[in-house]
Amino acid sequence: MVEDKILTISGIGKSFGGLHILKNISLEVEKGERIGIIGPNGAGKTTFFNLLTGDLEPSFGEIYYGKANISKQPNYKRARNGIVRTFQKNNLLNELSVIDNLLLVLQRKNGIGHVWFKQRGAKQYRDLYTKADELLEKWGLFHQRNAIVKNLSYGEQRQIEILLGVATEPTILLLDEPTAGMSQSETNHIVDLLYKLPKDLTVMIIEHDLEIVFGLADRMIVLFEGEILIDGPPEVVKKDEKVNKIYIGSGDEVKC
Repeated sequence: MVEDKILTISGIGKSFGGLHILKNISLEVEKGERIGIIGPNGAGKTTFFNLLTGDLEPSFGEIYYGKANISKQPNYKRARNGIVRTFQKNNLLNELSVIDNLLLVLQRKNGIGHVWFKQRGAKQYRDLYTKADELLEKWGLFHQRNAIVKNLSYGEQRQIEILLGVATEPTILLLDEPTAGMSQSETNHIVDLLYKLPKDLTVMIIEHDLEIVFGLADRMIVLFEGEILIDGPPEVVKKDEKVNKIYIGSGDEVKC
């Protein structure tokens, strides 16, 4: 384990009975890296995220967050300590407004989640409302402040989900297909939001749109049949013969 790394993954794997989803995955992640995770369906990308967040426990191997071995740590403790994710499908409170979704996250972040059953007005919790409004303004979502989440478009809901992840002030943010199912204009807006993420925030992103992920990432990891096929800079991965065979069936360079 290298002590100056924010995340050290040592030989982890995941099996379900005789089915081996991930096999001997090892890598080190530095603070502020932007890492793209790509690979064909079934390569183990989401399972990999589930192991990092504690939604699944590895069958073998170890995960270190800084110096701490978190291999068996539950997901809620990892999230509390700074490893936060978004999901392929929106995971919002659809009957509540955008501001209320955001305030619930900020309450938890500020250690006052236990007051959910009491009146939570702007007068009593001015700092919370100020912080929420600042985030909505910064991310260009203030106009949706009082909108009920279920009434928003899918793309708008995805934007809110990413905002909630950022509001927790994580050290590692895992984004699982943030632009899936979006129109081009919605996708463009999400990409703009991702470029605004703090530079010291470590981001790992699973994305099938190669143009997006190659543009955002400074490091690419290609998973294939549960193993790391290649781990390197985007310009190297883009020209790799094996990667191109996976995606387009030839040795030509990936077009993105």
